[in-house]
Amino acid sequence: MTTVLLVRHGLTATTGHVLTGWTPGIPLDDRGQAQAAALAARLAPLPLDAIVSSPLERCQQTAAAIAATRDGQQVITEDRVGECRYGDWTGKPLKKLAQEPLWRVVQAHPSAVTFPGPDGESMPDMQHRAVAAVREWNARLGQNATYLVCSHGDVIKAIVADSLGLHLDQCQRIQADPCSLTVIRYTPLRPFLVRMNDRGGGVDDLMPRADGHAHSRHSRDRGPVPGDTARSDAAIGGGSGGAEPPDPVNGRADMANGATSIPAGSAASSGQQSADTRG
Repeated sequence: MTTVLLVRHGLTATTGHVLTGWTPGIPLDDRGQAQAAALAARLAPLPLDAIVSSPLERCQQTAAAIAATRDGQQVITEDRVGECRYGDWTGKPLKKLAQEPLWRVVQAHPSAVTFPGPDGESMPDMQHRAVAAVREWNARLGQNATYLVCSHGDVIKAIVADSLGLHLDQCQRIQADPCSLTVIRYTPLRPFLVRMNDRGGGVDDLMPRADGHAHSRHSRDRGPVPGDTARSDAAIGGGSGGAEPPDPVNGRADMANGATSIPAGSAASSGQQSADTRG
């Protein structure tokens, strides 16, 4: 299974106030730098086969903080995971944009939205190029790879929606807070959303095993599953993504006692604004 860590950039002075988009020269503020440093420390035990980032400064800085703990590992720039191109909306206050008729369409039917102006991008086009980038990096790095992509709220939500088989119109039900961690495992049959909007969990369950697979949260010492096809099966009764290996003693899959794949430290139900078009 290829494990992809999706990280949203840390806070900037404009986050939540202005639709920054592709405006150049918007760095992390002090809060964002502290967030990036904390995330870097949290991820430090986890080997990463690549660190991929949007070209925008706030993502480059967040990714650089993570790379700095890894003996000079380089950040690879990938334009296709850059922010949605908001066209004429770029740089405008969110309070003003909320009065535009298109705002309600963004909230309810993002699949119908093309942002105004000659540089405006449609949200389906944004999703297509971001998902294509992830799929191509999966193929490039291989089925046993674990790698990180630092991107933006709307882009991460679009990738998550694709991984869940959701129509893009449902992406506004997904939350991606600044410097949050979302984890997707891609198998030959389907992706598994392992974490979403995690802002404080550990990484033990993401560590690679000797056989090249990531550890399962509930079955770390049970040995390999024969073939990748079994890893594509969903665990009956719950689990952290991918079927668990058969129990060598009881001959059954671990039901995980209904454990959720989203850690208790996540902010998936924090009550914050769910529509994350905030730069």
